[in-house]
Amino acid sequence: MKKAGHAFLMDIEADPRPRLSGFPPEDVAAVIGIGAPADGSSALESFFATCPAGSGAAFVVIQDLAPGQESRLAERLARYSPMPVEMMKTDTRIAPDHVYLLPPGKLVRIEKGLLRLAPRGDGPALPIDIFFTSLAGECGARACGIVLSGTGPDGSRGAIAINAAGGLVLSQDSGEAGGNAMPAGLRRAGIVDAGLPATELARRALDRRQWPPQIPLGPEPAAREQPFPEESEAILQALEDATGTDFRLYKSSTVLRRIGRRMQVLGQPDLKSYAALLQSLPGEVTALNRELLISVTRFFRDEEAFRVIGDRVIPGIVETLPPGQTARVWVAGCATGEEAYSLAMLLHEAFDKAGRQPRIKVFATDINPDSLQVASAGSYPASAGAEISPERMERYFRTDGDRLQVRHALRRSLVFARHDLLSDPPFSRMDLVSCRNTLIYFRPAAQKDALLRLQYAIRKSGHLFLGSSETLSSLQNGFQPVDARHKVFVRVSSRPSGQFALSSLKTSSRHDRRPTPLQAGDDDDPEIRPAMSAEPPSPRSRAPLSDRPATASPGYCALPCIMVNDRHEAIHLFGDLRPFLPSRPGVAGPELARILPEALVATARRLLDLAMASNTARSSDPVEMPLAGTDGLLRLHAVPLPAAALGSGALLSFERLGQASQNSPEGGKPVELPAEAQARIDGLGRKLDRTRADLEATIQELETSNEELLSVNEELLASNDDLQGANAELQWVNEEINALNADYQEKMALMNRLNADLGSMVQSAGVATVFLDEALLITRFSPEACSVFKLRDSDIGQPLCDIAHKLHYPDLLEDIRDTIRSEAGFERETTAEDGALYRVRITPYAIQASGHRGALVTLRDVTAHRDLARLRGVIDAMPEPVAALDADGTITLVNKAWKRCAHSGGDAAPDHCSPGGNYLAACLMPPQGLPVPFDPEDPGLALRAREGLKSVLEGRQPKFSVEYPCHGPTEGRRVCMTATPVPGSAVGAVIRHVEIDPWLRKGTGASPDQREKTQRHGG
Repeated sequence: MKKAGHAFLMDIEADPRPRLSGFPPEDVAAVIGIGAPADGSSALESFFATCPAGSGAAFVVIQDLAPGQESRLAERLARYSPMPVEMMKTDTRIAPDHVYLLPPGKLVRIEKGLLRLAPRGDGPALPIDIFFTSLAGECGARACGIVLSGTGPDGSRGAIAINAAGGLVLSQDSGEAGGNAMPAGLRRAGIVDAGLPATELARRALDRRQWPPQIPLGPEPAAREQPFPEESEAILQALEDATGTDFRLYKSSTVLRRIGRRMQVLGQPDLKSYAALLQSLPGEVTALNRELLISVTRFFRDEEAFRVIGDRVIPGIVETLPPGQTARVWVAGCATGEEAYSLAMLLHEAFDKAGRQPRIKVFATDINPDSLQVASAGSYPASAGAEISPERMERYFRTDGDRLQVRHALRRSLVFARHDLLSDPPFSRMDLVSCRNTLIYFRPAAQKDALLRLQYAIRKSGHLFLGSSETLSSLQNGFQPVDARHKVFVRVSSRPSGQFALSSLKTSSRHDRRPTPLQAGDDDDPEIRPAMSAEPPSPRSRAPLSDRPATASPGYCALPCIMVNDRHEAIHLFGDLRPFLPSRPGVAGPELARILPEALVATARRLLDLAMASNTARSSDPVEMPLAGTDGLLRLHAVPLPAAALGSGALLSFERLGQASQNSPEGGKPVELPAEAQARIDGLGRKLDRTRADLEATIQELETSNEELLSVNEELLASNDDLQGANAELQWVNEEINALNADYQEKMALMNRLNADLGSMVQSAGVATVFLDEALLITRFSPEACSVFKLRDSDIGQPLCDIAHKLHYPDLLEDIRDTIRSEAGFERETTAEDGALYRVRITPYAIQASGHRGALVTLRDVTAHRDLARLRGVIDAMPEPVAALDADGTITLVNKAWKRCAHSGGDAAPDHCSPGGNYLAACLMPPQGLPVPFDPEDPGLALRAREGLKSVLEGRQPKFSVEYPCHGPTEGRRVCMTATPVPGSAVGAVIRHVEIDPWLRKGTGASPDQREKTQRHGG
């Protein structure tokens, strides 16, 4: 079974709140953060139109609006959401069922239930990332972040933080927005739990509040390990089969918390049902593995700890580094590479300060290939710039649109590779090893194994850099603290124990891995320690290496010797072998062909094969020693080792014949090579030399070609960078255009509404109206204007001078121009061809925003008013009192004679004989000099007059007249009141009071009707 690797699961060390199976307490307020682009109003409207009220959740909408940018989002959302919508203020207390909007030019964080505003600075503000990160810290697994399409890079890091805290991450379906609209960081991280249309996001966000049953595992005690429940075995086995990682070596609470989150996303009630789903749902194993390996890191994480590294560790590495040597650093569990780049930056700065050419190699490894892909690309969202000083930003990064790209000078100092800390062989001779916030996820036994590997990788006086929650435990004796608070240690022992050499370097035989060659040990160690075999002995048969040769062959182990396996690979070295192992250029490795002199390789191979095949010791004929300082003959001895010790391995010893003494072994069976065989070997050796020379020449040519290709590639990269920069600028401009377009569309909608209101008002006013611009071109006209001007709909945009009209107004156009020029209104009356009278009013107007001017021409037909005035003059000229009544007898009009009669008594006229009074009622009152029929000798006269007038008003009688005495103070008069109906009019009848004394005196001068009436009334 393959051991678990150093996956960077998630960062929870800064969150001390206890959690059971990853689910927070239910009394934590539900807050849903929504990241929207500046032009995302339509998506927000769709979201809140389908968001039910009364859910108990608070919604915080984050839009990246520049300072001073106008926003009408509050009034727009208020039309769709039944919840109160308000703009945030400083220290706003979050209330359920409320919608909070971020003001333009502000940033917001959530702290202890308060929304705290802060002004945004220069450069990319990324308010969504800032709020989402604070939301993850505040609400933990109850946090919910929704990213709408078009937000660009903003929101990626914040969404990763929410996912790492166990929260829910949703995004708008990119297809709904018409393409690839989801932030690239979210796609690469694979942390989006669901991509849905805007109309379904609210339901999905609120449904998650129904928590699934808790996983049957409580808090894991620090003193002992808690096993995984039996129901999880199928899940863990599926993960191991698919990825080769055994998560049983991780803490059960950590693993089950992340499994529980996937169960919640998929709505699975228990581990058994999720295990069945895992087997049937394609891609779920990959999703779960990504969930377990989620990484949360940043540049210069824990600034004080990196300050210790930069001030007290790296300067010493640079100062003690021999000329021509390379500073070697291993970052185990590098995640997406931010910490590895941070250490590389510190190394570059230290070399520059020392005035030396940087020679740096940072090996950054991780078990997660997705994280390594991000790290190797060296491309990070712009929000990462907040973690880096401006000086380092300018030197080590360049802006690539909405991304930060690591420059080539820094990138070439790092090597990224997949490496399992618990199964792959470690690196060696490292000046600094960093393994931060990785060990805390392992169980104690796995932690100890990983620490042994880290210790092996560090040279003497090298340093170890751990996370704030990690300790050295059993390795404390081999290290001394440089800064105990920030977990920086220096190695003081020369090398790891012999037990570690076998126990911690084994690899998984299940995957048949070939061991990674390791370089030699410390410079002060006389022994060279190459990598162990891929198939070491069983732990039960392990014994100290120094004891095995003596036990197997006491006579031969007194000589300098090499323990080899059946593949002719060196396993261990004994004694002073420096005269026999010359340094040779090329790739280092444990093969005998690479470490022995060429003259000894053929003899050694033949000798070892015979010894292991026959299981007996073998010795060679004397061989000339070709190395300087070792003149004389040399004899090789091969002694097979017991199978229980090292399979079919053997011990290869070196004996100088000129110095043979008591140390010389006895009983070895010599190996004789025939002359023909030796000649053939010599010939093959010469051919091999020629082949090697040709190979070296070919390699040099390839290196030259490679350098040329690299140069061309650099030019292509530079061109690509320029194109990407231009593309990023175009994308940024496009986003600004989209935002402006959204504002223009909103303003256009408002203008359309205003235009419709104006058109409706013009049509309902019933007045002939013509709108003209500064050039007297027609821009709008009312339907009534067509009765004066010969206008059609196609005349919009035509000059008014081309339109015929029926007015006798030759100066109309000049008056309009004068009005526009003077900006003073003008009014006059004019007649038309049909005799109608119009009042023409010309009103200027100006549009301040554009400077455009124009005029509004209104024409009102006042013919009726003129005729009424004329009629009123005629009536007022009559000497008799005249009044007009409506159908119910109300007085609507009186002439001057009527008013004089009403005021004849010297007092003001009573209301019932003035306009608005009822004349029928006045007939029943004492006249007091008023124009009312009254005869003191005939009490029924007034009633008869009233009934007769009423019959005329009701249309029962064509006319009515009555005589009555009207005596003045000095004379007596008789008056005749006549009532004549007015058909087809609002006026019911016209009454007048005519003095008939002159007719009575003439006698015959009166009309027959009048004489008849006079006789009837006794006159």
